[in-house]
Amino acid sequence: MIFTKTGKVVDDFYVLGHTWMPTYLLDGDQPVLFEAGLACLGRIYEESIQAVLRRREPEILFLSHVHYDHCSATSYLTKAFPHLQVAASSQAARIIVRPNAQKLMRTLNRKAASLITGVDRDKMLSDAFEPFAVNMIVSDGDVIHLGNGLSVEVFATPGHTRDLVSYYIPERKILIATESVGCADITGHIVTEFIVDYDGYMAGLRRLAALEVEVLCQGHHFVYVGAAVKDFLARSIKTAERFKDRVKELLEAEGGSVERVVARIKAEEHDSKPLPKQPEQAYLLNLSAQVRHVAEKLQNRS
Repeated sequence: MIFTKTGKVVDDFYVLGHTWMPTYLLDGDQPVLFEAGLACLGRIYEESIQAVLRRREPEILFLSHVHYDHCSATSYLTKAFPHLQVAASSQAARIIVRPNAQKLMRTLNRKAASLITGVDRDKMLSDAFEPFAVNMIVSDGDVIHLGNGLSVEVFATPGHTRDLVSYYIPERKILIATESVGCADITGHIVTEFIVDYDGYMAGLRRLAALEVEVLCQGHHFVYVGAAVKDFLARSIKTAERFKDRVKELLEAEGGSVERVVARIKAEEHDSKPLPKQPEQAYLLNLSAQVRHVAEKLQNRS
């Protein structure tokens, strides 16, 4: 099954806010959140969390990485839920305090807000991104016990970014992998998500694919349940290999020009896609980094 909406996925586990930029809630003795999407959706996240928890509050917000579309409502949520602890990698904690990172967050949040559909726009916030602090550092191999027999295991999965971690709830076989496993768009095409390290990306993807998973949360749009999980992961591995080969082929055809290769792939993969999709600026930042990375690997081997 592929879960395509907000609401309860399985007992005590929810997709909330907006399927394009969700937050995930694991309810229990110690409710916890995963991801904090866009700043403009802060109030919508808050209301959807409260609708499930009533007078209780989430205790930890686990962030996978500090790209604008995964963490930007963090400051809002820590104000809405004053006892909320923010968990992320040490690399993420260092990145989020940089002025240039914060400036880019504001720019990309403003551009993404104009593309949001399917929500009450009167509840959307404007220019709402605010910096935040990470007060709970997590590392590969950490296990956070939540009570009532539940735990969260941390997997360092750099490749998309250097700060990216994935979270696994073994007792429920739930994996919050975000871009560590690629991301299928609304057409079903799986976008390969390495930016800084193809080899690291593939190692992390294969490592996560070896886990027993019944619920898989990719970064946006869909949650995979049951048999759909293994099918998605197998397709993602093959798609990543094909994407790298396509970039290599185009680099050879275009005489090593990163700019021309980016333009050709953008035309193939992005321009004709229906909304919702990544804002063009964010898409080009990621794609350009991917093509440069493959070009550098080819140059180093020659």
